Amino acid sequence: MIDLRSDTVTLPTPAMMDSIMHARLGDDVLDEDPTIHELEKKSAELTGKEAALFVPSGTMANLTSILSHCERGDEVILGDQAHTFLYEAGGISSLGGIHSHQLKNQDDGTLALNDIKNAIRLDNVHFPKTRLICLENTHNRCYGFPLTIDYLNAVRTIANEHELLVHVDGARLFNASVALGIPVKELCMPADSTTFCLSKGLSAPVGSLVCGEEGFIHRVKRLRKVLGGGMRQAGILAAAGIEALDTMVEQLALDHQHAKTLADGISRINGLQCDPEFVPTNIVYFTLERDDINGVELVSLMKKKGVQFFEISPKRFRLVTHCGIDAAGIDETLAMFSQVMNGLS
Repeated sequence: MIDLRSDTVTLPTPAMMDSIMHARLGDDVLDEDPTIHELEKKSAELTGKEAALFVPSGTMANLTSILSHCERGDEVILGDQAHTFLYEAGGISSLGGIHSHQLKNQDDGTLALNDIKNAIRLDNVHFPKTRLICLENTHNRCYGFPLTIDYLNAVRTIANEHELLVHVDGARLFNASVALGIPVKELCMPADSTTFCLSKGLSAPVGSLVCGEEGFIHRVKRLRKVLGGGMRQAGILAAAGIEALDTMVEQLALDHQHAKTLADGISRINGLQCDPEFVPTNIVYFTLERDDINGVELVSLMKKKGVQFFEISPKRFRLVTHCGIDAAGIDETLAMFSQVMNGLS
């Protein structure tokens, strides 16, 4: 099966499995796991932050970050297509009592700077207090676009002018770094905190990192425990994460190339619409332009041909390339799309 549903379906490499087998372990809740310490130190250095914390998931990474920055009743500015808003079960509201102010995401994943400025509340008892701006890099729902350093710096300037904090959901942060040709540390500099995921394109089995200043990470660690995210001999997971950071970043450029090839091929198939210019990283969106088949049927027919992907809204689909899909898999996927679409004619 050629699985293009997400880069979360990646499997650990043999080198990661070997590192898991030979990891030095201790009780991380007691702060005694040396492999966790190594991963957190490495992550802090890569992002240019004082400290880092390993957590089980990207959802917990964002939740603990936002709860650490905000008090109950505070407001966070984020995009209407943000992962935190759409796909994290409303945790910041239900668990943190934090009000979200959703702004329209532009096609490139940004929030218009004027929209951010206009969303910042006056200091008035009628309003929640604006505390935090949340961005996403790369942006999942906005074609996988990376946020440029100029944009990040512009948002930082606004935040400074209004004494606000900036958090970046960097689940695919390393994809952004590779696509822009900019070190991760530079992309993280404008943010007070950032997260990144080990189990997407980097292919580790589990885990995300939260990175920021030491006091912030101390608060995040307490919240991780509250949420049940304190793990014991978690070094078996951290070992795979270290291997991922050491060996898998270069792979991301190939994933981006495969996505471009996939988008270009889909754009040439009658009845499918895809713009390769909107494929800056490893995420491909396309639409079905025919009335004789619906989205559910297309997904089902392709699955029978050995290709899996998601319909994310009626007749709109997402494909995500990763290390489990090679050039031959891309060619096979395009051949199956052609067969299915031509078979309907």
